[in-house]
Amino acid sequence: MSNVRVRFPPSPTGYCHVGTARMAILNFLFAKKHGGSIIFRSEDTDKERSRREYEDDIVEQLKWLGLSWDEFYRTSECVESHVQAVKRLIDENKAYVSKEESKKDATVQVEVVRLRNPGKVITFTDLIRGDITFDTTELADFVVARAIDDPLYHLAVVVDDNEMSITHVIRGEDHISNTPRQILIQEALGYERPYYAHYPLHLGVDKSKLSKRTGDVAVKSYRERGFLSQALLNYIALLGWTPPSDKEILSLDEMIAEFELRDLHKSGAVFDIEKLRWFNRHYLLKEPEDSFLHTATSIMKTVFEERNTAWDEKKAHAIVPLIRERISVWEDLYTFLREGEFDYFFAAPILDTTKISGKGSDTKIAATHLERSQELLAPLSAEDFKNMEVVKNAVWDYATKEGRAAVLWPLRYSLTGRERSPDPFLVATVLGKETVLERIREACTRLKSP
Repeated sequence: MSNVRVRFPPSPTGYCHVGTARMAILNFLFAKKHGGSIIFRSEDTDKERSRREYEDDIVEQLKWLGLSWDEFYRTSECVESHVQAVKRLIDENKAYVSKEESKKDATVQVEVVRLRNPGKVITFTDLIRGDITFDTTELADFVVARAIDDPLYHLAVVVDDNEMSITHVIRGEDHISNTPRQILIQEALGYERPYYAHYPLHLGVDKSKLSKRTGDVAVKSYRERGFLSQALLNYIALLGWTPPSDKEILSLDEMIAEFELRDLHKSGAVFDIEKLRWFNRHYLLKEPEDSFLHTATSIMKTVFEERNTAWDEKKAHAIVPLIRERISVWEDLYTFLREGEFDYFFAAPILDTTKISGKGSDTKIAATHLERSQELLAPLSAEDFKNMEVVKNAVWDYATKEGRAAVLWPLRYSLTGRERSPDPFLVATVLGKETVLERIREACTRLKSP
């Protein structure tokens, strides 16, 4: 396949959403697979709703995802070509000016331009769906311009695709109904028909169509929540596409190598946020240690300042490996921190005496286990406390003999003040010997108080 040219034609009437990103990704993969060119065309035909800030956002988010293009245009900057096409259609008696009532005010007469519809049956071959046939009679003579100098979307798209030598139009199935109108305009103007490929739309968890107005689907929103660009790109690319290798984790180069339009599914795929989180966790775990440390520490410091909590960078660095094991997206870390999930690393927890011994356990027995744990840990040096296995071995035999739950629950709760927390021996290595023994003593005192 030679001289392939595709287009990204987003409408800048809202922020870049997942649907726009998916359209761009599929066109990008196809063009790159065939050594073709990519045209970014901002279709700002909706004068009332189009905004430059939305266009800027679409450009920024697609670049963030790792996409690029060879040429850039705006539909509004190509109007002269559209007007010339309208005039030509009128001159050749393939369109005509019609005086009609205004849709906004029935007392006002307006002039619109209608295409003379030959009322023929049109069949086009869809590269994903096969042959699709329409009887265009029911379309009647449809409007192609509000006025001679104000062409509408369908005509603008056809003229731009021809002027930009677009060979393949790859878009969502919601555009199938637009195709017969566009083909009639192409034929009236004597243009060559491009190849069409209409892929199924992806759906929300309730099987409804995703849109700019349905839920949290702006790409920048996922970005702000801490999703990584590689993860979002990888996940969106695989929505409704199964690569021949059946691999789920693919680099952009691997996607390009495997991509074929015929492999796109013919039914809609559900956008599953939990699956996206799975992808993101994979890429997050692959982040270089220095990069992960920098981001995690920056987030921790921001939230600690926000909560007016004492900051200890050394302890923050110490708990980064723990954080790495517990989060799937950076948003999780913000949530944990704002809920005080890791406060016990930085300040002594406020203990609830009724919870120290655990459910159904005797407080006297719990106090005995804590005192014994303290006796076993006391001989260790401060250096020993940096090694989790050494700390664990000091208590493990006793815990195994007396019952691990009975011994380790009070120890864990005494150190963290939380019913759910990491391995107590891991916590101990971060806190250090002095703090660990001090917290065990505090718990014992509370258990023995009236």
